Amino acid sequence: MEGRTDSARAANSVPAAASSVAGAKRLGRAYRKLWTASTASAIGDGLSLTAAPLLASSLTDDPRLIAGVTTALTLPYVLFGIPAGVLVDRLDLRRSMARIDWFRGVALTTLAVLVAAGRGSLPVLYLCFFLVGTCETFFRNASQIIVPSVAGPELLVTANSRLLAAQTAGNQFVGPLLGAVLFAVGAALPFGVDAVTFFVSATLLTTLRVPSPEQLGTSHGPVGSSRSSGASSAAGISEPAGSDAGKRPGLLADMATGARWLWRHRMLRSLAAVAATINFVQMGTLAVLVVHTHKVLGLGETGYGVLLACQAAGAVFAMKVSPWLTGRLGGERSLVCVLLTFTVAYTAAWLLPSVWAVGPALALTGCAGVTWDVVVVVLRQTLIPQHLLGRVNSVYRLVAWGAMPVGAAVAGVVAKTAGTVAVFGAGAGVMAVVTVLLALRARGGRFATPEAAV
Repeated sequence: MEGRTDSARAANSVPAAASSVAGAKRLGRAYRKLWTASTASAIGDGLSLTAAPLLASSLTDDPRLIAGVTTALTLPYVLFGIPAGVLVDRLDLRRSMARIDWFRGVALTTLAVLVAAGRGSLPVLYLCFFLVGTCETFFRNASQIIVPSVAGPELLVTANSRLLAAQTAGNQFVGPLLGAVLFAVGAALPFGVDAVTFFVSATLLTTLRVPSPEQLGTSHGPVGSSRSSGASSAAGISEPAGSDAGKRPGLLADMATGARWLWRHRMLRSLAAVAATINFVQMGTLAVLVVHTHKVLGLGETGYGVLLACQAAGAVFAMKVSPWLTGRLGGERSLVCVLLTFTVAYTAAWLLPSVWAVGPALALTGCAGVTWDVVVVVLRQTLIPQHLLGRVNSVYRLVAWGAMPVGAAVAGVVAKTAGTVAVFGAGAGVMAVVTVLLALRARGGRFATPEAAV
């Protein structure tokens, strides 16, 4: 494909990075600290996300009030996602992430003490998880943006795949299993252990030292710093120079800048729409999975846990698959392969409603989901100017994550009228259409043409 712009060529920078992993230097101490801190936080999240509904169910039998815990945790993603992205671009990431985890540790410690004293209540639970979710909107954005600064551009694929796989395994596998066991011992115990994981993460982040550009093997600094001006002008966005900090635009202007940049970048805008479709389908199938497990597969609570573990296992496997896949196929074809994997998985779960099909299907979706994230996160880290990365990421996340509650609601309606098997069938159909559309664009070269880039 000849004649591409710098932004378009970045679509193939993913395989270039992946192919150099074998001969590149190993990830350094700074990255290992970041990885350990993020993994500890993810395990802690898994603990509380399992224990909180169990605690809520011991306080009330109203399913709406029990579901309120999840609502309190995820509502900040919609309310504060974009403002958090603006703050990410303005603050010292390492110190801010450390302070956030200190705060979350204190909040969870307070909750654990109240529960142990018999003073745990639904309002207290809602407030605690709303605060934790608010902090998470900043922490997740910041953790992705800081990766290029501790890994270097040639190791972005490996660094992101390891980070995302560990976070998924901790949040969806290790944390939930440990949380259920600890809750059986004592209702306050999971929240106390979660607080400890946040304190560990905060301590590691406090001692984190970001390597210099020379130590990372590049004279251009973290990914994005050498391309800020060109990428901004390519998207039609202008910003004041860094030295003109006294004239920095207001909060609303900064939020609009991130949204405008993403809207004018056709490639990332399209990927955000595809990500929203994936989340729509995936959250819909997960929302009815417990009913599907009981009524169709004939399994109990343990079987449901095993199915979730299958998905987490697939996510961990993606740590090895994603660098190899992008190195062999390239960024564009890798994304098409991911969508095809989703289609095959949901088709199998639809046509073969048995545990032997649903378990591997969930493992495939877990692996495909992390692989998609790795490729697209590297693209965003490569294409978005460093000084806009937080704002554009937050808008991207709002588009992608905003489809989750919609998918869950629609899946509930479909399951009520046509059964849970139909949810998997509908998901397979939607993913098949998206796969064909992206494959046609990639094959015709339109995915990485100058017009597609901007």
